[in-house]
Amino acid sequence: MLDELGDWRKTHYTKDVSPELVGQEVILGGWVRNYRDLGGLKFINLQDKYGERQITLKKGDISDELFEKAKLGYQYCIMVKGKVKTFKKAPGGIEIIPSDIKILNKTPEKLPIDMTGETISELDLRLNNRPLDLRSQRNQAIFDIRGQVLNSIRKFLTERDFTEITTPKIIGSATEGGTELFPIMYFDKEAFLTQSAQLYKEQLSGVYERVYEISPAFRAEKSRTRRHVCEIFTLDVEMAFSNMYDVLTVLEELVHKVIKDIRENQITALRFLNMENKTIIPEIPFPRYKYDEILELIENKFSLNIEWGEDISTEAYRKLGNELTEYYYITHWPMIIKPFYIMHSKNPKYSESFDLQMGWLELTSGGSRVHNKDHLIAALESKGLNPISFKSHLKVFDFGMPPHAGFGLGIDRWITFLCGLDDIRESIFYPRTPDRLTP
Repeated sequence: MLDELGDWRKTHYTKDVSPELVGQEVILGGWVRNYRDLGGLKFINLQDKYGERQITLKKGDISDELFEKAKLGYQYCIMVKGKVKTFKKAPGGIEIIPSDIKILNKTPEKLPIDMTGETISELDLRLNNRPLDLRSQRNQAIFDIRGQVLNSIRKFLTERDFTEITTPKIIGSATEGGTELFPIMYFDKEAFLTQSAQLYKEQLSGVYERVYEISPAFRAEKSRTRRHVCEIFTLDVEMAFSNMYDVLTVLEELVHKVIKDIRENQITALRFLNMENKTIIPEIPFPRYKYDEILELIENKFSLNIEWGEDISTEAYRKLGNELTEYYYITHWPMIIKPFYIMHSKNPKYSESFDLQMGWLELTSGGSRVHNKDHLIAALESKGLNPISFKSHLKVFDFGMPPHAGFGLGIDRWITFLCGLDDIRESIFYPRTPDRLTP
């Protein structure tokens, strides 16, 4: 028989149960992370979203009925009413002596994945049982850090006069010219899931000047690597009356502040992941290297030849990461490999664009945008795109579009680095890959 919730409500989370509450009655709710039955003594480690507290049941100190009732399994959902008591050997130096326990739900005797923390089950098995897997202390640490990153980004940008926006995720055409789009049926028409907020955030920078969005985007690429997923989560930023160099400054200040906040507010999570000595506050400004300089370094240092105008290979990036181990920018990429909306430099062979790297890992792309309508039409045609398909976007440039610049940062990829994870899927609550559509 399961108990009803009734009029019980949690009075505290585990983090709130401190020595100051000794002698007071509290009600906690959560899951049984660990359970030990030593005959006349039972210990329950009760876990909630913030951590755990020890519940101690000693025969003779509590009712026989309650002692018998407390035959629990791993991950049972329970609520406990009891008094806080000092006990140095318990987590946090305190324990709770229960006067009553409610068993709200039970679990099978054998769980599909290890939840004790003694071993880490294989990732695909964990993802198949994701709601259970997310209760692990490891995942609590990862997603505490992820939450801090998102909160810090919003606070940083809001304090600098940025407006948070939301843009459509269903679009009528391949507005960026990409081929890796997910088609969907939109009533009686074909539509697509968007690859980025790019064109909409540009348009809105002509209204709110400084804008940002934190949202999903969709990439229909069949990449099966530890760095790619089909549904990504990105920070998109656009700044009016600005160019690439203004963006570089804002971005590096944002990275610096976010990591500072993680260390101030989530150092326990970093320690649990053994990242307290790796996820450190970077010095700013970040080093800046032009594309040509990077190619020269790769050739001279590693004897790898990359043809001018080509992207940098994964092999070259990995070797580069051994040489440039911190955050750094690669700027002035060839115009030929950049999207139509990127502004060209004084030398039209080059673009006013950049990537932010952390070692070998690319985190961000951005640059100055074309804000002149005639130049934008010419850029579309040079990329083999039909300006008629961009009619609604081009119309905006008739209404006094200011010079603007921006970037897009892959949140999931950054979290993967900050937490020292082996696979990007670990940084996402419910990842989507070419092979995974559930849960």
